[in-house]
This record gives sequence, structure tokens and C-alpha cells, in this order.
Amino acid sequence: MSRTFSAWVTSGEDLLGVAGPFPVDVPRWAEVEPVVLRLRKVLGVEVLVLRLLSVEGGGDGRDGHVTYHVQALERPRVPLRLPADPGALSGDEPLRARWADADGLHGLLDGATRTLAAAGRPVTGPVEQRRTWNLAGLFRLPTGRGPVWLKATPHFAADEAEVIAAFARIDPGLVPTVLGSADGYVLMEHVPGEDCWRASARTAASGARRFAAAQAALAERPGERPASVPDRRTAVLAERVAELLDGPVRAELTARELDLARALADRWRSLEECGLPDTVVHGDFHPGNWRADGGPPVVVDFADAHWGNPVLDGLRLGSFLPAAVRASTARAWADAWRARVPGSDPARALVVAEPLAPLASAVRYQEFLDGIEPSERVYHQGDPASAVREAVRRAAAPDPCLAVPGRAPAR
Repeated sequence: MSRTFSAWVTSGEDLLGVAGPFPVDVPRWAEVEPVVLRLRKVLGVEVLVLRLLSVEGGGDGRDGHVTYHVQALERPRVPLRLPADPGALSGDEPLRARWADADGLHGLLDGATRTLAAAGRPVTGPVEQRRTWNLAGLFRLPTGRGPVWLKATPHFAADEAEVIAAFARIDPGLVPTVLGSADGYVLMEHVPGEDCWRASARTAASGARRFAAAQAALAERPGERPASVPDRRTAVLAERVAELLDGPVRAELTARELDLARALADRWRSLEECGLPDTVVHGDFHPGNWRADGGPPVVVDFADAHWGNPVLDGLRLGSFLPAAVRASTARAWADAWRARVPGSDPARALVVAEPLAPLASAVRYQEFLDGIEPSERVYHQGDPASAVREAVRRAAAPDPCLAVPGRAPAR
């Protein structure tokens, strides 16, 4: 199924009407660049997508018919039809993201433009809106010395500028160059190359080793822990998982699923016994959050960063790789940690934590649902329960790529 969209167009405080439906060839709802380009052509004016209003059909953040709230920067001359119920745009929403509100978005863009000008990087053309959803607003700002990326994040995200700075003190080339930051946004230099979704075994192993080295160095300097990253060490996560199973997801799971998920609780203690140190965990360490241009990958998107066990990053990386690459990358990751923390057993940690990783994800997904406005919850509805089911599945059918030769399966 492909994505189609309609737009409720406003100018200032006025609802002008509805444009669409129109087809677009990019299926993901958050990818709004093709929406902007189509509306610019149809309406003849510049527009910005503020937020998602509703979705019909589709799922997993893609396909179906999506209705957006769009702000026209000038009043278009094209006539638009009025919606049957214009009340959908009325009222304030306390959980609305800053970039999902016209005044907030214009303030954000104006602030970023002033910051770049003060840094000697004036913006030289129109802002390009690339992605908008409840977890981020992503914009490309052209300058005379190349593009700059503006990323805005919600209140429940880590301070990316602070986390990037911590890693940059260890290995400057590992992370993007930050040009400025303030009040929930960061301005970053463009990283040449491509996202590493199809990372080769060599690229995946080198990325795993380099990031593990930086994390090990940060583990030795707990005083440099970024203040914005939450505490998600094993004891804290174990408690948060228990609260989740007894609360928000309980009605979505069967009694057997709940029993099996609760039975995994002993693994948190077993994980600590593997001897890996607590450090800054990326939180979403898949190869799509790496950029490479023939050299070692640069790591981006630290909004889910926290203080905890680095095995969650090792497992997150592996879950996005094909089996052959996953096995070699797991070995590279384990070897890197074993070399830096003698006496630890990172290979065992991968096996023990395999079903714990989706439980940690379930906790994070619930934070998304608790922290975003109602119309945007469609992106994450059901994700916590699905992650718990994935934990149960992984416990029953462990990944052979993570098997430790000569060891009994984790209990």
C-alpha cells in the first residue's frame, strides 16, 4: 500500500480549507518533505507541516491515508474546500511539541537562524523541512559553507548536544560537529556519505568496536556523565519493567504472556554478573543511525541516550543486521569489550540480555505514549505490548548468532 495525504491548511489563525488527497511515493508518515513539495506546487506558496491529525489504514508509521495540519506562509490563491468539522484544530494541547505549533515552529527556525548568523554561517535560502513527528522535527538549513541540520526534540529526549559533546571529548570524529544548541534543539554540521542501513560486515564491526571504545572510556569517567541522560541501570530498568507489566500493558497481554515476561526478572541480576560497566548508552544504536563515506561511521541521533549497560547497544545493532553480519558483529563487539574490561564476559551478556532488550524498549515506548499529544499516539500505540511479546519470543527461541560456544543457554 502507498501513502496518500490531505492537508488542513491554515494561515495565521485562519483555517483556509482542505487540500488533497494526493499520493506520495515515500510511505512513512513522518517523512514530510514530499508533502511540502507537493503542496508548494499545488498552492503556489511556501508551507510547513505542523503535525499529524489522523490516519486511515496503514500501520507501523507508514502507508494509508494521512491528514496533516499545514501552515501556509502566505495565503494561497487556490480555492480550498472547508472541512465538515473544523473543530479538529481547536483547543490547546499541553503535550504538543514545540515544532507542531505555528508560533513555536517559527520561533524555533528564527532562533536557529540567529544562532548560525552569530557563528558566521548565515542561512542562504529557504529552510527544507525533512521530517516531522512526535519524536523530532528535522530541518536542513542551507549556508554558504554547506548545509546545517536543525533537530528539535521533545522534553523526554536526552540533550543531544550534551551527549555528543561527551563522546567528542573521547573521539571527535565519532559524532557530528555541533554548531549550536538551545532549548531543546541542536544545530549540526552535515555528515557526508550515506546512512549505513546496508552495512557490510567490515563497517558494522568497525562501528561496534569504535563506539565500544568510547563507551569504555566514558565508563572510567563517571563524573563526565551528561546530566540530561536518565538513569537506566539494570536495577532501575528491572523496576520500570515490573511497573509496566503491572500497569499500562497488563490489559493488552494474556496471563501467560505476563507470566513469561515476569519470569525474565532474574536475568537482570545475571546480566550484572557479566561484569560490563555502566556507561552512556546510545539507546537506538542501529546502522541507520550511522553515516559513512568510505571511512569509519559517524554516529548520530542520541535522543534515547541513557546511563546503563552497553549490551543494549550491542543487541540493538545486531537486530538490524542479516544473520551472517550479525554473528561477526557480535564477536567484534564482545571482543572489544573483553579487551577493555578484563574479566568481563560480554559474549555471555549478549545471550543473557537478548530478551531483556525488548523489555527496555517497551519501557521507552511507554514514555513516548505518555509524553505526546493524543493524535500522534498512533505512531506508538501497541508498541509496549508488542515489545513484551518480542521479549517472550526471544527467550523461547534465542538467536543462534549470539550463542556462546561451550556455554549453557541463559536461564
